[in-house]
Amino acid sequence: MVVEDGAHITDVLIESGRIERVGRIPASVDIETFDVRGKIIIPGGVDVHTHMDTPFMGAVTSDDHASASRAAAVGGTTTYVDYAFQRPGERLPEVLARWAGRAGGRSAVDFSFHLAVTSPYPDLVADLALVVADGVTSFKVFMAYKGLAMLDDGQLFTILTEASRLGATLCVHAENGHVIDVLAERLIRAGKTGPLGHLLSRPPETEVEAVRRGIMLANMADAPLYFVHLSTAGAVAAVAEAQSAGRPISGETCTHYLLLDEGLYHGPGFEAAKYVVSPPLRGREHREELWRGLREGTLAVVSSDHCPFCMAGQKTLGVHDFRRIPNGAPGIEHRVPLLYGHGVRSGRLSLERFVDVVSTGPARRFGLYPTKGVIRPGADADLVVIDPQAASVVLAQTMTQDCDYTPFERWHVPGRIDAVYLRGELVARRGRFVGRPDAGRFLPRRSA
Repeated sequence: MVVEDGAHITDVLIESGRIERVGRIPASVDIETFDVRGKIIIPGGVDVHTHMDTPFMGAVTSDDHASASRAAAVGGTTTYVDYAFQRPGERLPEVLARWAGRAGGRSAVDFSFHLAVTSPYPDLVADLALVVADGVTSFKVFMAYKGLAMLDDGQLFTILTEASRLGATLCVHAENGHVIDVLAERLIRAGKTGPLGHLLSRPPETEVEAVRRGIMLANMADAPLYFVHLSTAGAVAAVAEAQSAGRPISGETCTHYLLLDEGLYHGPGFEAAKYVVSPPLRGREHREELWRGLREGTLAVVSSDHCPFCMAGQKTLGVHDFRRIPNGAPGIEHRVPLLYGHGVRSGRLSLERFVDVVSTGPARRFGLYPTKGVIRPGADADLVVIDPQAASVVLAQTMTQDCDYTPFERWHVPGRIDAVYLRGELVARRGRFVGRPDAGRFLPRRSA
């Protein structure tokens, strides 16, 4: 069993969905027992960056809360926090109600929401307070996607200031959208319309500049800031510098940025559209710094950024113009096993640090700890059993995610998730969902 102070050989007693006791349980106690000797027990994964049933760039993500939550369970994630997007002119309480209606009674694991503010309005500040009171204590803004989601620096600064006042977390998608649009237009005019243009229009500097600008705005607002899906060495360095100066700046990266290479954009034909995510995949020097940032604590979280668009009928919207390829890829099902198999087993992360970045850290950062993300008395009995002696292979045809491809097709993964428990109930067994499709609960979260 892996907990905050290390790995231990011990018993875990579960009662009424909660962990009652961690320690040796006498054999005389009359209880149902499960023998997991030789296995690794970790707290259920917490994925704080997902996009389910989400309209974006002319398409709707192929997974809804029903299918994606089952995939989460199979992959060892028992809690997710989804981004709820505002429509133009929609008030934030209306956004929350609409998204809760999509997930309520349809999620197989526990869930919560961040609210993505894309269309500020006069009463926004008052409504921020209303949704925080309802347990939604994090928001998101975009520094890219002009005309779709992008805010200007003044709007970002206002929301940053007010979120901080309420004890809420502001999550930021940091890319310089203005520069990206200019570069993309130049590529199209030069006849470079294929998926490689996505990489070329988003050089590392477009992320690094936005991250540094975001940090300066946070300094002026005297507010904390959380950067989503960081992909570059320069962004990690900027966050580390801010932390060294005592600023409350934190960030995450994602499974695909740790494991996949920008060379995939040079694939034949339109196949590279599978890897069109934002920011784009990067080269080895960036991946190594992301791993270093995780080991040293600069980056606190590994999320999936699960944003699945099928190749057929969705990614193909951009077959003649890379700017129209819906940005995103599936990932919630494979986040935990890939990070164990290619992080822990490769020696890049310790077992304890792995648990921290996939479970404890995100739970703590977003107001779910200590109910989630830890194995200790009083916590929910969300447990994942990993067999270190087994292995698995990632295949689109056998995965639970509702998408026609996976960016990790045919990857061999050392270790296998044997069983997953949500509040003490078995929900997944060796790659198969066996739980109740409506077992998930909405989790109101605490503010900082």
